[in-house]
Amino acid sequence: MGPSGPGGPVMSREEVDRALARLDAEHEAVETSLLALQDHAGRRLLEGARLTGTTARRWAATEQLVNSLWASFDAYARTLRAAHELRDRRRWPSRDDLGELTGLLRGTLTVPGMSVPGDGAGDGSRPYDRGAEAPEEEARGRPRLAEELTLSQLVERMNGSYARALDVVAAADSVWSALPARIDLLNAELRRVRSLAQSVGVRPGEHPSADDLDRITDELTALRAEVLSDPLAFWTADGGSAAPGGGRAETARYDRAARALEEVRREIDAVLSVRQDAEQRLISLRDVLSRADRTLAEARAARGEVLAKIAASEVPVVSGPPTALHEQLNTAADYRRRAQWHRLSPLLESLERRAEDELERARASLSAVTAPLAVRAELRGRLDAYRAKVAQHGMAEDGLLSERYDTARRMLWSAPCDLRAAEDAVLRYQQAAQALLVPPQSGPAHADRGGNC
Repeated sequence: MGPSGPGGPVMSREEVDRALARLDAEHEAVETSLLALQDHAGRRLLEGARLTGTTARRWAATEQLVNSLWASFDAYARTLRAAHELRDRRRWPSRDDLGELTGLLRGTLTVPGMSVPGDGAGDGSRPYDRGAEAPEEEARGRPRLAEELTLSQLVERMNGSYARALDVVAAADSVWSALPARIDLLNAELRRVRSLAQSVGVRPGEHPSADDLDRITDELTALRAEVLSDPLAFWTADGGSAAPGGGRAETARYDRAARALEEVRREIDAVLSVRQDAEQRLISLRDVLSRADRTLAEARAARGEVLAKIAASEVPVVSGPPTALHEQLNTAADYRRRAQWHRLSPLLESLERRAEDELERARASLSAVTAPLAVRAELRGRLDAYRAKVAQHGMAEDGLLSERYDTARRMLWSAPCDLRAAEDAVLRYQQAAQALLVPPQSGPAHADRGGNC
């Protein structure tokens, strides 16, 4: 059904043009929002997930809301397109044209009624309220199959419906972005603690801490499955915020599991400190050497990157992993298995000192290798900072500045980058910018800024 007459005065040509411009802007804003909602990562996850409970109910209602929202947007776009076609017929519209345009722009059009996501206040839904204009059925949560709305009212309703849909999508995405990753990290820590427990003979049925580990494992497994299938059950909305997705993920169960695991870890540490001080020191040694190996590997990879991206730069060679230390660490582990404590003690002391030295050497090697990249990053930052400062003063289009900026930027963002030449280019741009921002008092000196920087 087309728009009906507004029952008011006929709009002038200027009023029609202003109304069309405003409605065009609103059309673009609504379309952008709808497309962003369509591409939202949370929406894609909701569509592909096997949902249960609160999330299944609210997402089903939200999908209906989004479909109604697109239908309303299509009706809005058709009416606006018809108004543009009528307005474009002639430069000076007739009174009949203006009357028809007034009907399109100020009259009402029939659009589908819009459902409200959520199944009551208990799940955090916020029913849409159009105030005094809302029909009695909709105010009680029973929307009509169709409604008569002006274009302005339709935009207001679409904005409210978009906010409600985004609220569901953003809340689910926030829970999925927060809790599963934290549960996975806690599971990784749980596996580490379990491995330590087994290494000192703490096993289920023989020690309470091992039984606690089994209970924590079951709880984290169940919690992760529930979070993935019903994320909104773990969402607490912020009652004081009207922003979509305003609230926080509920972490009470996760926090209880984390505290229980921490208690078990302290129990295992107590056993280790009493029965296996040597083993703990061996674990620490392996960790230090592992970090040294990873740091050296990172330095070797960075060296290749520097050689490819930085020209005429002296990049130090990175040594290989400390093979001799790893062999002596294996010897120390063998001493512990054979209970040869008199041999193990001095070897551990020597290994601890040398392992820390090896880690420091690896870190120093990484710093030395990546130094050219840090210099390039600093030059880029300095160039962009001066560019922004010049732009604030309205001088970004200065010919000399633009030329020097382009030269410096080309050097800094090309590979391989000649740092010395790039630094000179940045300095020339910086000096030219300073000359513009703080011009010299004397005329001759000002005239020389382009040649003697």
